[in-house]
Amino acid sequence: MASPLSADTDYPQVFLACASPMLLVAADAPDFTVTDVNQAYLAATMRTRESLVGRALFEAMPDNPDDPVATGTRNLRSSMEQAIASGKPDRMAFQKYDITTPNGGFEERWWDPVNTPIKDASGRVTAVLHQVSDVTARIRAESALRALNADLESQIITRSRERSLTWTVSSELLSVIDLRTGCFDRVNPAWAAVLGWTPQEMEGVALSEFLLVDDVDASKVIFDRLRDGEPMLKFENRCRTKDGDWRWLSWVAVPFEGKLYSSTRDVHATRLQADSLAVAEDALRQAQKMEAVVQLTGGVAHDFNNLLTVIRGSVDLLRRPNLDDSRRARYIDAIGDTADRAAKLTAQLLAFARRQVLKPETFDAGESLNEVAAIIRTLTGSRIVLETIVPDEPCFILADKGQFDTAIVNMSINARDAMEGEGSLTIAVGPISGIPAIRSHAPIAGDYVAVTVTDDGSGISAEHVTRIFEPFFTTKVEGQGTGLGLSQVIGFAKQSDGDIQVESSPGKGTTFTLYLPRMMDEAAEPVGKIELPTVDGEGICVLVVEDNSDVGEFAVQALRELGYKTALALNGADALKELENDEGRFQILFSDVVMPGMSGLELAQEVRRLRPALPIILTSGYSHVLAQNGRHGFELLHKPYSIEQLSRVFRKCIAWKAL
Repeated sequence: MASPLSADTDYPQVFLACASPMLLVAADAPDFTVTDVNQAYLAATMRTRESLVGRALFEAMPDNPDDPVATGTRNLRSSMEQAIASGKPDRMAFQKYDITTPNGGFEERWWDPVNTPIKDASGRVTAVLHQVSDVTARIRAESALRALNADLESQIITRSRERSLTWTVSSELLSVIDLRTGCFDRVNPAWAAVLGWTPQEMEGVALSEFLLVDDVDASKVIFDRLRDGEPMLKFENRCRTKDGDWRWLSWVAVPFEGKLYSSTRDVHATRLQADSLAVAEDALRQAQKMEAVVQLTGGVAHDFNNLLTVIRGSVDLLRRPNLDDSRRARYIDAIGDTADRAAKLTAQLLAFARRQVLKPETFDAGESLNEVAAIIRTLTGSRIVLETIVPDEPCFILADKGQFDTAIVNMSINARDAMEGEGSLTIAVGPISGIPAIRSHAPIAGDYVAVTVTDDGSGISAEHVTRIFEPFFTTKVEGQGTGLGLSQVIGFAKQSDGDIQVESSPGKGTTFTLYLPRMMDEAAEPVGKIELPTVDGEGICVLVVEDNSDVGEFAVQALRELGYKTALALNGADALKELENDEGRFQILFSDVVMPGMSGLELAQEVRRLRPALPIILTSGYSHVLAQNGRHGFELLHKPYSIEQLSRVFRKCIAWKAL
């Protein structure tokens, strides 16, 4: 029989190539003769074209004779007749309809069928398109899930019975306490074995009635923390026994729906031994510390002695008469190289002690955004239009570049999820003056770089805006987010002396603005740039503040060699006096950070208040101090520094002042 759709020249190709299993039958009920079948249907039913085309549908595809309740043919026939009668598609409920296998047997299958009437030019139904989806795996999974639920229900009943028995026979002191009143709701029999009080004597009585007076206040603090939302606490206190004695008890308590569920142990004997054990452990720790210190100092002394040997030997050789220029240069280079190795060694020691900022660098925020844009496009997908806006002039910042890129990516992913994978995302970088008031903080003046991430997604509700930066807080469904992305962003911003602001309108979108302190443009030199020769200071006067006289004299002499005039102050108070005595004398302040009394950072802040236009350079070998307190917009020179590095940072300040 010819196909009713054969007049359509595209029909054979479309029908046969379709990935959905389809069968075309004539509207010749009750036979429903098969007129065409596509490859997907043949593959799904393990049949050949010859075994179906030209045959009555239910003769070619009978019910499983071994299934006495099979309804496949009856329901399918009814659906096709309904489609022919109504002239509209008829979707059947999931239908069990077993298929014959090549060996003549039957295999269980479940289908999701749709029967669509095909009409000729006059509107008469001439055929029915039978289209199916194999849902066998789904049906089996649902059946397995129902069986699993039944099994779980049985297990719950069993576990409840077991918990009841465990409550009764456990040697642990188990209890349920009302968090509002502090009274025992339930206690298990183990309490009587330890304290002598029966459950009937304890239930309905406040825990404080059983505590030693000295422990009541501390236990009240614990209860207050649990009422305020602490998820779990471990604590110890002393409880009275019925015979007038007392015992140390160790608690593990978890609050839930106004009740405190606790498991308690008798640790009296252990606590009585705690003092003597603590003394022994402290002695052991001190011995281990001394052993570690001896090992560390021995290794450091060995390495520094090697370095000092090279330096001392080179100095002695330089003092020898009649040295030619090549040998003199070789010995000088040896001293310089050895000093660099010594600097690296101290840096490694600081890193070991976790007192060094390991990855700060000065870079152009706009250039970094351009570099990471390709990654963001990949993460957001093709249905999100990404636009990046970068100014012509560089926007230099001092930060951990990896953390900066991660913050941009985290904000972009947050925007992607808010847009549900489709929309517009704009990321812009630009300079800005000051940070506005954010989260009850006062505005902050200064030069900053603002990075804005704007989406046109669902927005953030007012109740969630105040919590989005909390670690582990997320509005996403379980399994689609950890709630740590924005926490990383605000942590990075705060650690970099910046901040982040969020503005959102539900249904309209969200804008995150990341503020980071802006560096002077010259602070970042491209990798591989040829170092400029040192230049003189053109008579500029520098106030050097350094509590170490040797380092101070070196700085003074080095600056004089570079053409600067200098004066040395040994502490912050003396430096302020020098500035007060001759206000116009000094054009640059160069101060150590770590000093007795007023620190270099405190001095710099006071000078910035008194003389806002005076350039300030800070220097320190204790990089952790700046990591903890921030740079506050001042230039920084790390110790140890070379003459060239000293010259460069001063030239930057001179150039900045000339602007």
